[in-house]
Amino acid sequence: MHWLSMEAPMSYTNLSTDDTREAMIPFELTALLLVLAAIFSYLNHRFIRLPTTIGLMVIALGMSLALVLLGKLGFAIDEQAKRLVEQLNFSKTLMEGMLCFLLFAGALHINLNDLARQKLAIGLCATVGVLISTCLVGAATYYMLHLVGIELPFLTCLIFGALISPTDPIAVIAILKGTRAPKSLETKIAGESLFNDGVGVVVFLTLIHIQADPGHVSAMGVVTLFVQEAIGGGIFGFLIGFIAYRLLRSVDNYQVEMLISLALVTGGYALANHLHMSGPIAVVVAGLLIGNHGRQFAMSTTTREHLDSFWELIDEILNAVLFVAIGLEIMVLAIGRREILVAILAVPIVLGARFISVSVPINILRMRRSFTPHAIKILTWAGLRGGISIALALSLPAGHDRDILLSMTYGVVIFSIIVQGLTIGRVVSNLLSTASPEAPIDAPADH
Repeated sequence: MHWLSMEAPMSYTNLSTDDTREAMIPFELTALLLVLAAIFSYLNHRFIRLPTTIGLMVIALGMSLALVLLGKLGFAIDEQAKRLVEQLNFSKTLMEGMLCFLLFAGALHINLNDLARQKLAIGLCATVGVLISTCLVGAATYYMLHLVGIELPFLTCLIFGALISPTDPIAVIAILKGTRAPKSLETKIAGESLFNDGVGVVVFLTLIHIQADPGHVSAMGVVTLFVQEAIGGGIFGFLIGFIAYRLLRSVDNYQVEMLISLALVTGGYALANHLHMSGPIAVVVAGLLIGNHGRQFAMSTTTREHLDSFWELIDEILNAVLFVAIGLEIMVLAIGRREILVAILAVPIVLGARFISVSVPINILRMRRSFTPHAIKILTWAGLRGGISIALALSLPAGHDRDILLSMTYGVVIFSIIVQGLTIGRVVSNLLSTASPEAPIDAPADH
């Protein structure tokens, strides 16, 4: 049977191939993550004073590496810690649990008018940019691995390109809060990150299917999958968002309205995945509708205040837990000289591909409009990778290939969040300070 004509094509809900892990997170493990997040937040706030998400991941990484070192010294505590981390099932936890809340909270505070003004730049970077980056990363990774004596199929390297090319909306939006980027540029970065993960996952799934059954893939099948996942998810998100908007407009009780927003996120995400549409894109579109049209026409001042406070709290708590989990996940990696080497080499490959993939659409659009000075450099450095890339890598079948891809993914994510995340504010300030006084800081609208 043609894989793209099957009644149940792959979606976010069936990425994980490891059925030996528990599908649900036990209460004790959830409690442990929250306790660790609280302790690490306290330590970071009192002593380290890094941005919260970065500080949490740094402390979690330090603890994980310390446990791994203790294991190598003969202590058995690292094996118990590894078993706990394996029970977390990071891929399933993020893609089927936390992601919908984090995406909705991020989309809720993006101005739709600002997003519409940058629609061409966002659309091209989120589609053409991801495809260019996937191909460039795949090709460069293939030759890099060959040079260091690791033989992986070219298609496997393309899969790495697909999972690492989308910027992570969770990491980007969390860290952008601390920068002073121009509004137009901030909108491009946040908007691209909210939409390009959907495109990236469609490319990822397509390559996985080609790898599994290379003789049954067609261009029409790829287009069908993209339309069903991405465009179908967007339409579905608008529909459920409009239904929620009408419900919100018919009542004036913030407790009821908070429940409606929760139902929209959880029910809408679950139903979209059940219908084999992109749950993340659906939630983003619904969040944009509620955060703009719903906020203006369907809510009282009291409801708006409670809605903002509620979803900001959800966002902060889940971000804290997510970045702790990213730090802990290193304990289940195969760490050796070979893995460390390819992780280091993957960083410039991904950054170079990001620079080229951003340059192409931006330079095309520069023929008809102006951009913020040094926009390509800033967009390149602000293209953070995070939990979504790790979740996709972990969804691959266990084996030699996954160990290599996971090591490279983790190397890029750690560099992205710690190095790029800590320096993005300074990079923006330094680049804009060197711009000529006549250069436009806020670019005009797309036409």
